[in-house]
Amino acid sequence: MSEKNSPSHIVVLVTTSTGEEAHKIADRLLSERKAACVSIVPGVSSFFRWQDERDSARETLLVIKTKAELLNDVINLVKQLHSYEVPEILALPIVGGNSEYLEWIDKAVKQNPKS
Repeated sequence: MSEKNSPSHIVVLVTTSTGEEAHKIADRLLSERKAACVSIVPGVSSFFRWQDERDSARETLLVIKTKAELLNDVINLVKQLHSYEVPEILALPIVGGNSEYLEWIDKAVKQNPKS
């Protein structure tokens, strides 16, 4: 996909070990205007391989709605606050949706809240 056709909005998925950690990350993303909305989904059952062993964990999922241009900022902030050695941070393009909602994301993440 060329840059011209790249989606300008993304959803970022992050799992955390606790709800408290999820809330801390969500709060910082919102207060620093790196996300327009963070949905927190408790009670996710994750099954995975870690250090060549099968493992599982009860986790909390963050669903972060933001602009693609803020992805590096989101990654850096999450890594700063996250307890995992290798946190899950996956960005998915938003290829369409309610245009008013997408415009709201644009306004919500602007650096100057009055603009």
